[in-house]
Amino acid sequence: MSVKILIRRKFKKEALKNASAMLIKARTNAMGNQGYISTETLVNYDDPQSVIILSMWQSKDDWDRYRDSDTRKEHEDKYADMFEGSTEYEILRVGM
Repeated sequence: MSVKILIRRKFKKEALKNASAMLIKARTNAMGNQGYISTETLVNYDDPQSVIILSMWQSKDDWDRYRDSDTRKEHEDKYADMFEGSTEYEILRVGM
């Protein structure tokens, strides 16, 4: 069953100019993984520091495998100082 991963991030104000490049790199990393379908990036209209990434995967197992990959962990570690607070994750099933 397909899943969507909702990722909430708040970027530090001084990191906004580099946020786009970071998000593109994250998407590129995900694209080569089994089960990846798509990613959508949504920026809060009134608060551009608040970003939601909505990533779609063929299964939760595919997401889990990517989430736990060394490539993703390295990417997250590299850019951790760009974020204000912690990243929130929510896994959503597609359909009932």
